[in-house]
Amino acid sequence: MRAIRRFTVRPVLPAKLAPLSDLALNLRWSWSPETQDVFAAIDPEVWRSSGQDPVRTLGAVDPARLEELAGDRRFLKRLQLAQDDLEEYLTADRWFQKEVKGRGRKDAGDPDLPTAVAYFSSEYGITSVLPQYSGGLGILAGDHLKTASDLGIPLIGVGLLYQMGYFRQSLSREGWQQESYPVLDPDGLPIVPLREGDGSQASVEIAVPGDQPMVARVWIAQVGRVPLLLLDTDTEDNPPHLREVTDRLYGGTTEHRLQQELLLGIGGVRAVRAYCRLTGHPAPEVFHCNEGHAGFLGVERLRELTVAEGGPGLDLDTAIEVTRAGSVFTTHTPVPAGIDRFPRQLVEQYFGGHGAAPGVPVDRILALGAEDYQGGDPGVFNMAVMGFRLAQRANGVSQLHGEVSRGMFNGLWPAFDEAEVPITSITNGVHAPTWVGREVLELADQHGHDVWAAVDKVAGKDLWATKRVLRQRLVEDARARMRRSWLERGAAPAELGWIDTALDPDVLTIGFARRVPSYKRLTLMLRDPARLKRLLLDPERPIQLVIAGKSHPADDGGKQLIQQIVRFADDPEVRHRIAFLPNYDIAMAQPLYPGCDVWLNNPLRPYEACGTSGMKAALNGGLNLSILDGWWDEWYDGSNGWAIPSADDGSGAGAELDNGRRDDLEATALYDLLEKDVTPRFYDVDGDGVPLRWIEMVRHTLKSLGPKVLSTRMLKEYVEKLYSPSAVASRALNDSYDGARALAAWKSRVRHGWGEVRVDHVESGGLPDLPEIGASLEVHAFVSLGGLAPEDVRVEVVHGRVGADDSLTDTSASPLALGESYEGGRHRFDGHVPLDRAGSFGYTVRVLPENPDLASPAELGLVALA
Repeated sequence: MRAIRRFTVRPVLPAKLAPLSDLALNLRWSWSPETQDVFAAIDPEVWRSSGQDPVRTLGAVDPARLEELAGDRRFLKRLQLAQDDLEEYLTADRWFQKEVKGRGRKDAGDPDLPTAVAYFSSEYGITSVLPQYSGGLGILAGDHLKTASDLGIPLIGVGLLYQMGYFRQSLSREGWQQESYPVLDPDGLPIVPLREGDGSQASVEIAVPGDQPMVARVWIAQVGRVPLLLLDTDTEDNPPHLREVTDRLYGGTTEHRLQQELLLGIGGVRAVRAYCRLTGHPAPEVFHCNEGHAGFLGVERLRELTVAEGGPGLDLDTAIEVTRAGSVFTTHTPVPAGIDRFPRQLVEQYFGGHGAAPGVPVDRILALGAEDYQGGDPGVFNMAVMGFRLAQRANGVSQLHGEVSRGMFNGLWPAFDEAEVPITSITNGVHAPTWVGREVLELADQHGHDVWAAVDKVAGKDLWATKRVLRQRLVEDARARMRRSWLERGAAPAELGWIDTALDPDVLTIGFARRVPSYKRLTLMLRDPARLKRLLLDPERPIQLVIAGKSHPADDGGKQLIQQIVRFADDPEVRHRIAFLPNYDIAMAQPLYPGCDVWLNNPLRPYEACGTSGMKAALNGGLNLSILDGWWDEWYDGSNGWAIPSADDGSGAGAELDNGRRDDLEATALYDLLEKDVTPRFYDVDGDGVPLRWIEMVRHTLKSLGPKVLSTRMLKEYVEKLYSPSAVASRALNDSYDGARALAAWKSRVRHGWGEVRVDHVESGGLPDLPEIGASLEVHAFVSLGGLAPEDVRVEVVHGRVGADDSLTDTSASPLALGESYEGGRHRFDGHVPLDRAGSFGYTVRVLPENPDLASPAELGLVALA
């Protein structure tokens, strides 16, 4: 029989054990080994069988055991220490508070740092017991929140609570991915409802087509110091079709996805307002949109500023400037196909009339997401385009991805070269307390708290012994997962004896785990199956592979790649050396990264935006073997791992190769590296059995990459480069809105008058017949500005090397100063350009709009060239 309804009954804890509830409901336990030990001590078997879930553990443990613990002085002391540690963590000054105090106050105003930041993401990977993530985007968002908490950054997270998460992956007997969707009960999750003053659960409403609005309950997942607000439509206040809006992550029809993104953006802002009203949390000055899914948050802010009851009642152009000033947009997508695009008619249906943002003109909303540039599709609404248009500051997630993004979105700033498109880069990082193996941290602690300084103090044999322990744990975990998978596939227990010796803790272990779209090339290693077999079965220097990854349920191509790997791994000849582990999640990843010696990554360059899994391996003493893409392109130094030679080296030299030929070349390069460099270095040991050359690479990896790949470095960069400038700009335009009105009026005047701006004539001189380094070029530019004033523009000499087609490369810009003004809006601008390098030299003159409230000279997309 099947239950017609399900719910979770939470236990009543003895009074002395009440702190267990606080510990369980603050997700800091997920990166606090000491807190995890407290729950493990309650009942080790229940802790293990619950998936190391504190809420489930408390619900499953025998009440008699709880009464016993309430009288156990040793346990109560341990519990008190954990509670005191959490309290100190939540209340003590951390990096952000120390920065505020250190900077002091300027001119009796606020410091530059934001009072609060609202961070919106469609998925969050915080812990496997809260399965609200599919892959790297969610893991990054989870690490962002954890690190903001560690640093004391006043951040509020916003997302959706999916009733079935992403999906649970299993395999058929034939190796085909199968999806199931276990229903999650909110009462069984480490979350609590946001309560109104009368005790009822807080909710938000959004008008949608039909007779009833969409209602969403607001839940709080407490991530250390950071509240994560999760919206859930599975409430009796909704009709059946709206209850299903938050059913699963990245599922459903196009309209279903639009409904989810309306809820995330518009409902998310309303949830933030409710949370601040009910808790007294400072209102955010900065809104950070993590990928385009949450882009409608900007539309809701426009509604608040223009037509909402109690709002300032600004005109729309002024409201856009206020919204842009306090908005940050992060793009994670290296390919246009990865961007959410909706039919314009569908967006119009949801925003027209008394729609999701009543009072905001639907034609202006449609214009925000319009692909009204060369090569764009006039029939679609582009969420990333809207994100860029409603944010004054934007970034990619690695240096290379920033370059790719500037090329992808150059159409929004067509008058500028790609290098000048206003999209910067902040390379992702990872949250070390979540991903570094406990043994690694303990080994470092024995030699001082500065992990990177301790690296050289640790004896090679100790490093090697620690990696062996981590490899052993991975092997044990992988064997258990292999057994469960084979049983689910229909195997009999009697035929699975071989699993007891599958994998080997003394064999070079290579990990490969990620989502399975085609560009990540899961099966590149299978390009030459016979050669791979020889590597796996080498009698002297074998390798073993641990592989995992999910394909989107609608991606049959990705599922075919998984099936190819599974069928190869099923071969009795090699199945003890290669394992595909289904249902890749955080719980699998935590022993996987530390247990691998090598982390393999072989995407089609440049389609990997960042690829943080290799960072986690590096922090655990793993060496990366990767295509120079994402973060590896930026931080590979020749000694901290291996670069797989790629047909695409960034010069376009391999562009003529079809993907099949390119795969052949790069797979061959991979095999060669494994045979000639990786395996010899691993197995070449001294008299004590320690591979000294390998250990030196591990030391260098930890020292060269350790400080760079940390999410603390990433969050500090977000604060310094994006959050603080946004807060300052937002404050300047929000104080009285006069600044925003003036900026909106100035932009309108400049746009209307730009057609009259031109460079009439350029004169130069001052150079000897044979220019040498140290000489100076004198430039005079005669410019017509029409109705604009000289202070409205910036006139520059752009100079650099000259190509065969007279194109400028490696350019720099030098400003020219106003020299003299004439009748008819004509002016002369003068300046000098020092010649500080030899070789070809060329220059041109251009005019740009200039205003102190612009974040970039390219912001308006306007330029006049000589």
